[in-house]
Amino acid sequence: MPLPRELDPYTDPRAFYGSELRRLREAAGMSQGQLGERVFCSGSYIGMFEAAERRPQLDMSKVFDALLGSGEHLQRLCRLARTSKVPDYFADAAELEQRAVSINEYAPMLVPGVLQTRAYARALISSARRHASEEALEQQVGTRIQRAQLLSGVTRPAFWVIIHEAALRVPVGGRNTMSEQLVHLVESAHAHPHVLLQVLPFSAGAHPFLNTMVSLMQFGDSPTVVYTEGAYTGQLIDEATLVADYRSTYDLARAVALSPEASLALIASAAKDHATDEPRI
Repeated sequence: MPLPRELDPYTDPRAFYGSELRRLREAAGMSQGQLGERVFCSGSYIGMFEAAERRPQLDMSKVFDALLGSGEHLQRLCRLARTSKVPDYFADAAELEQRAVSINEYAPMLVPGVLQTRAYARALISSARRHASEEALEQQVGTRIQRAQLLSGVTRPAFWVIIHEAALRVPVGGRNTMSEQLVHLVESAHAHPHVLLQVLPFSAGAHPFLNTMVSLMQFGDSPTVVYTEGAYTGQLIDEATLVADYRSTYDLARAVALSPEASLALIASAAKDHATDEPRI
């Protein structure tokens, strides 16, 4: 197991949490592996917390406090370290996608956040947060749009997205917003060679992911993680058997989806449909 990475504990709350976890673990005479055995995870996973590579978890922090005799010290630090601009249920996944070398995403009804335009994102967020202030809406929209930087960063991941045809037809924000959004999808695929889009057509019929947003994130130094999301909730999955099931199901979606070329043609056609449809009375 690699030696613990030295951190400046005062750079941010997560680094402070990691340094305190390491200090308490070493004071208890435990290695990372020994502490991991006590909380049913690997020593390398403990190392990620100590190196500030993973956001601390409140339930694990409670166990750490009990095992290390630290009262509620790590729980308090955990709450501070988990402060995020994105919803708490998505915060861990948002940070993991920054480290991923490849991301395979399936979107059943909505365009993935990384590829959303401002108008489309605002329409979605305002529909979910109907009582939010204008300032709060703008903050959430801005945070959503910032995720697009994932596609142009130095360490950008390979990004493979399968979008169900339904996501091309639901008029989020109205005809102009949808047309703009779909044109943006096509332009993004052309502008970023590492972005590959496929459409799962209606003709493909039933599929295990029909009602489930799925993102498989692969890393150079740790196992694949799956993130799934529904309304106001999300879940990270790292259990190896389940991850393998999601991977094989994603491969099936690839197989029955349209080719990348045919997919872009369909998206462009749908954009024209939204731009030219007359409003219904």
